[in-house]
Amino acid sequence: MIKAGLTGSIGMGKSTTAQMFRDEGIAVYDADATVHELYSGEAAPLIEAAFPNTTRDGTVDRNKLSEYVIGKPENMKKLEAIIHPLVHKQEQAFLKQAETRGDKLVVLDIPLLFETGGKNRVDKIIVVTAPAEVQRQRVLAREGMNEEKFEAILARQVPDNEKREQADFVIDTSEGLEAARESVREIVASLV
Repeated sequence: MIKAGLTGSIGMGKSTTAQMFRDEGIAVYDADATVHELYSGEAAPLIEAAFPNTTRDGTVDRNKLSEYVIGKPENMKKLEAIIHPLVHKQEQAFLKQAETRGDKLVVLDIPLLFETGGKNRVDKIIVVTAPAEVQRQRVLAREGMNEEKFEAILARQVPDNEKREQADFVIDTSEGLEAARESVREIVASLV
Protein backbone atom coordinates (compact mmCIF):
# COMPACT_ATOMS: atom_id res chain seq x y z
CA MET A 1 0.00 0.00 0.00
CA ILE A 2 1.36 3.39 -1.01
CA LYS A 3 0.98 6.16 1.55
CA ALA A 4 0.88 9.58 -0.10
CA GLY A 5 1.22 12.62 2.13
CA LEU A 6 -0.92 15.54 0.99
CA THR A 7 0.21 18.89 2.33
CA GLY A 8 0.31 22.57 1.60
CA SER A 9 0.40 25.83 3.47
CA ILE A 10 -2.74 27.52 4.73
CA GLY A 11 -5.07 28.70 1.97
CA MET A 12 -3.55 26.62 -0.81
CA GLY A 13 -6.64 24.50 -1.48
CA LYS A 14 -5.60 21.31 0.26
CA SER A 15 -9.05 20.41 1.61
CA THR A 16 -10.62 20.78 -1.83
CA THR A 17 -7.84 18.68 -3.33
CA ALA A 18 -8.28 16.00 -0.65
CA GLN A 19 -11.95 15.75 -1.63
CA MET A 20 -10.87 15.23 -5.24
CA PHE A 21 -8.87 12.17 -4.13
CA ARG A 22 -11.95 10.88 -2.31
CA ASP A 23 -13.97 11.45 -5.49
CA GLU A 24 -11.49 9.15 -7.25
CA GLY A 25 -12.19 6.41 -4.69
CA ILE A 26 -9.03 6.94 -2.63
CA ALA A 27 -9.30 6.74 1.17
CA VAL A 28 -8.13 9.99 2.77
CA TYR A 29 -7.09 10.48 6.37
CA ASP A 30 -7.79 14.08 7.41
CA ALA A 31 -5.53 15.19 10.27
CA ASP A 32 -7.40 18.50 10.67
CA ALA A 33 -10.77 16.74 10.99
CA THR A 34 -9.21 14.42 13.56
CA VAL A 35 -8.05 17.43 15.59
CA HIS A 36 -11.58 18.87 15.47
CA GLU A 37 -12.99 15.55 16.74
CA LEU A 38 -10.38 15.38 19.49
CA TYR A 39 -11.20 18.95 20.54
CA SER A 40 -14.77 17.77 21.20
CA GLY A 41 -13.69 14.56 22.89
CA GLU A 42 -10.60 12.94 24.26
CA ALA A 43 -8.30 16.00 24.05
CA ALA A 44 -10.68 18.56 25.59
CA PRO A 45 -10.00 17.77 29.26
CA LEU A 46 -6.24 17.55 28.60
CA ILE A 47 -6.24 20.94 26.88
CA GLU A 48 -8.39 22.47 29.61
CA ALA A 49 -5.91 21.26 32.22
CA ALA A 50 -2.98 22.76 30.29
CA PHE A 51 -4.78 25.95 29.20
CA PRO A 52 -7.53 26.86 31.71
CA ASN A 53 -10.83 28.33 30.49
CA THR A 54 -10.34 27.21 26.90
CA THR A 55 -13.24 24.75 26.83
CA ARG A 56 -16.98 25.19 27.00
CA ASP A 57 -19.42 22.32 27.45
CA GLY A 58 -16.61 19.80 26.97
CA THR A 59 -15.40 21.28 23.69
CA VAL A 60 -12.28 23.34 23.03
CA ASP A 61 -13.02 26.94 22.06
CA ARG A 62 -10.48 27.41 19.27
CA ASN A 63 -10.51 31.20 19.57
CA LYS A 64 -9.72 31.09 23.29
CA LEU A 65 -7.06 28.45 22.70
CA SER A 66 -5.45 30.55 19.95
CA GLU A 67 -5.04 33.40 22.46
CA TYR A 68 -2.81 31.05 24.48
CA VAL A 69 -0.75 29.68 21.59
CA ILE A 70 -0.53 32.08 18.61
CA GLY A 71 2.85 33.77 18.75
CA LYS A 72 3.79 31.83 21.91
CA PRO A 73 6.14 28.99 20.88
CA GLU A 74 6.36 27.35 24.32
CA ASN A 75 2.58 27.12 24.62
CA MET A 76 2.34 25.84 21.05
CA LYS A 77 4.82 23.07 21.90
CA LYS A 78 2.76 22.18 24.96
CA LEU A 79 -0.40 21.95 22.82
CA GLU A 80 1.36 19.87 20.16
CA ALA A 81 2.63 17.48 22.85
CA ILE A 82 -1.01 16.83 23.77
CA ILE A 83 -2.50 16.66 20.26
CA HIS A 84 0.13 15.04 18.04
CA PRO A 85 0.24 11.63 19.80
CA LEU A 86 -3.59 11.44 19.70
CA VAL A 87 -3.67 12.34 15.99
CA HIS A 88 -0.95 9.80 15.24
CA LYS A 89 -2.93 7.08 17.05
CA GLN A 90 -5.98 7.81 14.84
CA GLU A 91 -3.78 7.80 11.74
CA GLN A 92 -2.48 4.33 12.63
CA ALA A 93 -6.04 3.04 13.03
CA PHE A 94 -6.93 4.48 9.60
CA LEU A 95 -3.90 2.79 7.99
CA LYS A 96 -4.74 -0.55 9.59
CA GLN A 97 -8.30 -0.38 8.21
CA ALA A 98 -7.00 0.55 4.74
CA GLU A 99 -4.55 -2.33 4.81
CA THR A 100 -7.32 -4.74 5.86
CA ARG A 101 -9.44 -3.55 2.92
CA GLY A 102 -6.51 -4.09 0.56
CA ASP A 103 -6.23 -0.45 -0.53
CA LYS A 104 -3.39 0.10 -2.99
CA LEU A 105 -3.15 3.83 -2.23
CA VAL A 106 -4.17 6.05 0.67
CA VAL A 107 -3.74 9.78 1.13
CA LEU A 108 -2.73 11.24 4.47
CA ASP A 109 -3.94 14.85 4.48
CA ILE A 110 -1.48 16.39 6.95
CA PRO A 111 -1.19 20.19 6.85
CA LEU A 112 2.02 20.19 8.92
CA LEU A 113 3.61 17.17 7.21
CA PHE A 114 7.08 18.75 7.02
CA GLU A 115 6.83 20.65 10.29
CA THR A 116 6.01 17.53 12.33
CA GLY A 117 8.51 15.14 10.72
CA GLY A 118 5.70 13.34 8.92
CA LYS A 119 7.49 13.06 5.60
CA ASN A 120 9.27 9.98 6.95
CA ARG A 121 5.87 8.27 7.40
CA VAL A 122 4.85 8.52 3.74
CA ASP A 123 6.07 7.04 0.46
CA LYS A 124 5.19 9.99 -1.78
CA ILE A 125 4.61 13.69 -1.11
CA ILE A 126 1.93 15.75 -2.85
CA VAL A 127 2.14 19.52 -2.32
CA VAL A 128 -0.81 21.77 -3.05
CA THR A 129 0.27 25.29 -3.99
CA ALA A 130 -0.92 28.64 -5.31
CA PRO A 131 0.74 32.03 -5.78
CA ALA A 132 1.26 33.99 -2.55
CA GLU A 133 -1.31 36.66 -3.47
CA VAL A 134 -3.99 34.02 -4.16
CA GLN A 135 -3.16 32.37 -0.85
CA ARG A 136 -3.40 35.70 1.03
CA GLN A 137 -6.80 36.52 -0.53
CA ARG A 138 -8.20 33.08 0.31
CA VAL A 139 -7.01 33.14 3.92
CA LEU A 140 -8.01 36.70 4.74
CA ALA A 141 -11.51 35.98 3.40
CA ARG A 142 -11.98 33.38 6.17
CA GLU A 143 -14.17 34.25 9.13
CA GLY A 144 -12.15 35.23 12.19
CA MET A 145 -8.92 35.63 10.22
CA ASN A 146 -6.80 38.75 10.25
CA GLU A 147 -3.38 39.77 8.98
CA GLU A 148 -1.64 39.15 12.33
CA LYS A 149 -3.09 35.64 12.71
CA PHE A 150 -2.26 34.81 9.09
CA GLU A 151 1.37 35.94 9.50
CA ALA A 152 1.71 33.97 12.75
CA ILE A 153 0.44 30.81 11.04
CA LEU A 154 2.75 31.32 8.05
CA ALA A 155 5.71 31.81 10.38
CA ARG A 156 5.16 28.30 11.77
CA GLN A 157 4.98 26.66 8.34
CA VAL A 158 7.80 25.57 6.06
CA PRO A 159 7.81 28.03 3.14
CA ASP A 160 5.84 26.96 0.07
CA ASN A 161 8.89 26.91 -2.23
CA GLU A 162 10.71 24.52 0.14
CA LYS A 163 7.69 22.21 0.21
CA ARG A 164 7.51 22.17 -3.59
CA GLU A 165 11.23 21.31 -3.79
CA GLN A 166 10.66 18.20 -1.65
CA ALA A 167 7.47 17.10 -3.42
CA ASP A 168 7.02 14.13 -5.70
CA PHE A 169 3.92 15.83 -7.13
CA VAL A 170 2.77 19.48 -7.13
CA ILE A 171 -0.82 20.62 -7.73
CA ASP A 172 -1.30 24.33 -8.47
CA THR A 173 -4.85 25.14 -7.40
CA SER A 174 -4.78 28.64 -8.90
CA GLU A 175 -5.27 27.08 -12.34
CA GLY A 176 -8.87 26.15 -11.51
CA LEU A 177 -10.81 23.15 -10.24
CA GLU A 178 -10.72 21.14 -13.46
CA ALA A 179 -6.93 21.51 -13.79
CA ALA A 180 -6.50 20.40 -10.17
CA ARG A 181 -8.88 17.47 -10.70
CA GLU A 182 -6.89 16.40 -13.77
CA SER A 183 -3.66 16.54 -11.74
CA VAL A 184 -5.27 14.36 -9.07
CA ARG A 185 -6.35 11.81 -11.69
CA GLU A 186 -2.84 11.73 -13.15
CA ILE A 187 -1.33 11.14 -9.72
CA VAL A 188 -3.78 8.35 -8.91
CA ALA A 189 -3.11 6.71 -12.29
CA SER A 190 0.66 6.87 -11.76
CA LEU A 191 0.51 5.40 -8.24
CA VAL A 192 -2.17 2.72 -8.52
